[in-house]
Amino acid sequence: MTNFDELGLDDNLVNRVKALGYETPSPIQENAIPALVSGRDVVGLAQTGTGKTAAFALPMIQKIDTSLQQTQALVLAPTRELALQVCEAITSYAEGTPLRVLPVYGGQSYGAQLSGLRRGAHIVVGTPGRLIDHLDRKSLDLSHLDMLVLDEADEMLNMGFAEDVERILADTPEFKQVALFSATMPPAIRRLARNYLHEPLDIATKEATRSTTTVRQRWMGVSHHHKLDALTRILEVEPADAMIVFVRTKQSTEELSEKLRSRGLNAAPLNGDLAQAQRERTVTALKKGAIDIVVATDVAARGLDVERITHVINYDIPHDTEAYVHRIGRTGRAGRSGDAIVFVTPRERRMLEAIERVSGRPVEEMRVPTADEVNAQRVESFGQKITQSMGDTQFGKFRSLVEQYASDNAVDMLDVAAALAVMSQDDKEFFLSRDLAAPAKREPRAAGPKRERRDSEPTEGMSSYRLAVGKRHKVKPAMVVGALANEGGLRRSDFGKITIGLEHTIVELPNELPPEVFDALASTRISGRLIAIKPDSGPPSRGANGGGRKPSGGHRGGPRGGKTGGKSGGQGGYQGNRSTSAGPKGDGAKRKPRHTKGPK
Repeated sequence: MTNFDELGLDDNLVNRVKALGYETPSPIQENAIPALVSGRDVVGLAQTGTGKTAAFALPMIQKIDTSLQQTQALVLAPTRELALQVCEAITSYAEGTPLRVLPVYGGQSYGAQLSGLRRGAHIVVGTPGRLIDHLDRKSLDLSHLDMLVLDEADEMLNMGFAEDVERILADTPEFKQVALFSATMPPAIRRLARNYLHEPLDIATKEATRSTTTVRQRWMGVSHHHKLDALTRILEVEPADAMIVFVRTKQSTEELSEKLRSRGLNAAPLNGDLAQAQRERTVTALKKGAIDIVVATDVAARGLDVERITHVINYDIPHDTEAYVHRIGRTGRAGRSGDAIVFVTPRERRMLEAIERVSGRPVEEMRVPTADEVNAQRVESFGQKITQSMGDTQFGKFRSLVEQYASDNAVDMLDVAAALAVMSQDDKEFFLSRDLAAPAKREPRAAGPKRERRDSEPTEGMSSYRLAVGKRHKVKPAMVVGALANEGGLRRSDFGKITIGLEHTIVELPNELPPEVFDALASTRISGRLIAIKPDSGPPSRGANGGGRKPSGGHRGGPRGGKTGGKSGGQGGYQGNRSTSAGPKGDGAKRKPRHTKGPK
């Protein structure tokens, strides 16, 4: 079995990887890391959950010259969530070094990104639209780029970023190392590899080893404000030993841990801000049973292998399927059985469908435990505690005290026992009195573009907005989500129904979106056309707002400059010089491209 110290990585990186809990490289890492360290271009065909990020990040970190201020490596990602995840992973691998990593994506203010670029970011991880903005502003200089990675290339093309990707490639040096990773290999990806990579090593791994055979996967429909109650009911009813509860942000790990502790549960946070010593203490406490619940982020839980973990709770549904595979892999290890439960709000049903595709089988639906089920479990636990207490060494002393009290006050022993039980509750209600309201179910989506929705109100909590692009412009739902999410700073879970008409598109977004979202989207394009987003007026019978409310502060438009949005590739654009890979640093090798493409 290959170890990380056999892949050509320097000792510091190997030690850092081991400190993070990685023991042996995955197949994609075992094949890609030596090739990238040696300077070869790579095309990696690997399913989600195979460790692609470490496969390109570790060689990338090793190649960076931190004494220079220039950007030497660029990672292209389809979504802001993936960009942030990759950025966090690279940062964790490079801990203790002066290497600077900067995420660049739509929806974030330009100020933070501009200052980060001025300071000198060695590695930039970004989404296509915002990267093009910075190239147009001349705030991003790629003239010293040594390595380029296209992560989840098939997803990038599916979201309509083909033209943007080629536009970015046109601004990179002719001689550089290129790595392309994709879960599928459609003709468009093969064409991209043929045009921009030089004699790449093709790596096709077997389907990722997923814990789908030993992990029972279930999903629960629950509204956002009922998540905490649903979680505590699961903790009472499910026969669990220890569990990891996954949330999206570091702040959420602290907040949810505190809320669980206030309900008498033994929980601790695990996030990237914890010092290594604190992380080790938390993991040790989990292994020894001193704590039973860890609330963690994706990056913080990478490499965590604790035999006690019987349950993984996806409190916040992950925005990409690779993160889901990593999460459920924390249980059901080494042939043991495990349980994975994912909370799904009504707006997140499409992400559930993606999870089912990557799992290869349906995820079983479960309902929130009822008040009766929780109360029955509390009665059983109450009886078990009485039985256990009877074997305690102090039982005899307390029995004498109770007998003395009952005799002195002429009180029945049963009344004394009931009073002691009340004391143990610390003023908390023993029985639940109501069930949680079930969230409204979303309508199933049609396979193709729908007819214009004019006869129904928006989904609860959502408002309808009109975009000035439609079927005539070859718009697809994924292109709408990609453009609005990356340029407007929205999450995929923020999207409701998307109805594509002939000349326009109606999209549901949450009520009370801040004005900054509309400012960011003012110059966004899809298929080369400005989307001109505005509240949908709806049919006359529905009134001016179409059943939805305008965002707080109204719609403030105005040019923001630059090319933004997910474009289909049918409108002009560039096809830059085909890239070739450089050899290892210092060899001075310059390989000639087979042909060169200039701007159209």
